[in-house]
Amino acid sequence: MSELHVLRVFCDARWGFGNPLGVFLDGGEVAEERRQEVAAELGFSETVFVDDAASGRIRIFTPGLELHFAGHPTVGTAWLLGKEREPVEVLRPPAGEVEVRVDGGRTFVTGRPEWGPDWKLIQLEDARAVEEADPPPEEELPCLWAWVDEGEGSVRSRCFSHEDGVGEDEATGSAAICLTVALGRDIEILQGRGSRLDTHFLGEGRAEVGGRVVVDEVRDFAV
Repeated sequence: MSELHVLRVFCDARWGFGNPLGVFLDGGEVAEERRQEVAAELGFSETVFVDDAASGRIRIFTPGLELHFAGHPTVGTAWLLGKEREPVEVLRPPAGEVEVRVDGGRTFVTGRPEWGPDWKLIQLEDARAVEEADPPPEEELPCLWAWVDEGEGSVRSRCFSHEDGVGEDEATGSAAICLTVALGRDIEILQGRGSRLDTHFLGEGRAEVGGRVVVDEVRDFAV
């Protein structure tokens, strides 16, 4: 048995909504050849296996494949390590070193668009158009977005990830980083049913994304 934490990442100000995430803090208890199967069995958009908590070495799996980097898994794992083990300044997924910081109850991670999935950013007329849009073709990796208030930097978005079995994602940190770098400015994003992501443009092709995290459940999982 191994202990599984189930989190929600990018909650709103009342700790509602957010994207579910599974984290095995003792990831070494799950054999490498079993991890993809476990991620598919759990069915979260991502599941994280922490291989070395002290150095921040992690691996990230969707139900269908392994990712070199993703936003909500790194935000959630950094928060959980700070709560259950020791705070970390860096996480080390396969993509590289992901800087971590905490500010005002929100956990932030820094990344680059090329580290994550190749999101296709599709701007629509307004927030209603985003909310009413039909799911785009499955061969694409689309992120639909529109300004809610361009002056204030607020955005409505929806993201769809078909190739890995996720479908529509509730909150997508890697897409938020892509959009922030493309726009070259800080933004706040309302995604999915009501999740909230905050970003900061750092220049030189880098951005950070962050938000609130909460634990929903801790349970034993047969590995």
